[in-house]
Amino acid sequence: MKNAMIDGVSAAPPPTAAPAPPPAQGAHAPRSQDVPEFLPPPADDVQSDHFDLLDPDQIVKTIRRIEGRIADRFPNAGLRRVCRKLHSISEGAGVRSQSFGRPILWLRAVVWLLVIGVALSLLATVVMFAKPTPEELGIVDFVQVLEAGINDVVLIGAALLFLTTLENRIKRRQALAALHELRSMAHIIDMHQLNKDPERILHPELILMEPNGQEVRLSAFDLCRYLDYCSEMLSLIGKVAALYVQHFDDASTLSAVNEVENLCSGLSRKIWQKIMIIEAAMPKATQPPIG
Repeated sequence: MKNAMIDGVSAAPPPTAAPAPPPAQGAHAPRSQDVPEFLPPPADDVQSDHFDLLDPDQIVKTIRRIEGRIADRFPNAGLRRVCRKLHSISEGAGVRSQSFGRPILWLRAVVWLLVIGVALSLLATVVMFAKPTPEELGIVDFVQVLEAGINDVVLIGAALLFLTTLENRIKRRQALAALHELRSMAHIIDMHQLNKDPERILHPELILMEPNGQEVRLSAFDLCRYLDYCSEMLSLIGKVAALYVQHFDDASTLSAVNEVENLCSGLSRKIWQKIMIIEAAMPKATQPPIG
């Protein structure tokens, strides 16, 4: 009591701090001083600095993963064999892409030797005709010599242009052959999804009326999965095609790659229209019949 009372006056309790008002809605909480604003990447993130180029190994892994998914759900489907073929093509696509970016050294050496030989021949010819002759050339002779010289320069220039662009044309022919293979793969995938019609889900009674109807009947979910696998494979065909111009800057090859990508995008768009129709009708298709 003696400590609590001084001269009959009770001691006032110590002042307490007023509670802080709650933060307004949408406001961010203050960041702790110990937490950095940007966390460093993990130590094993070896791909963090290589997002500007396509990684052939990651494309191969993705195709292998899709092949495994197809094997789990449709082990006997022909689409699995098509995906296996696409996997084998993608394994060699990385090597092809690197070869398109490397120079063909032996071809360049031969070309430069020929160019140097032609230049030395021209120099020797100019030196020979530059010597003074006892007879002066008339106007007719001068015109004939000038015409022959112009023809030789044009032919030699065309030959040099052919030699200097030979390496690029060899690589272009190889790239176009590889792109033609991918274009054929896209059409094969389109053939596999061609008879996967949403009408088989919406009106299954029509299948019995077809004399050559599909023997294997898929549920709505399995049909969507099948079409989704086809769409993913078409997308990966476009990625494999883009590998061929990753280290090879050629206008004709780039145009061919764009054509393959547009083809795959158009076929994939058609597939997704089927998927949207099936997904929109799935509740009706799965509803048990009345009565």
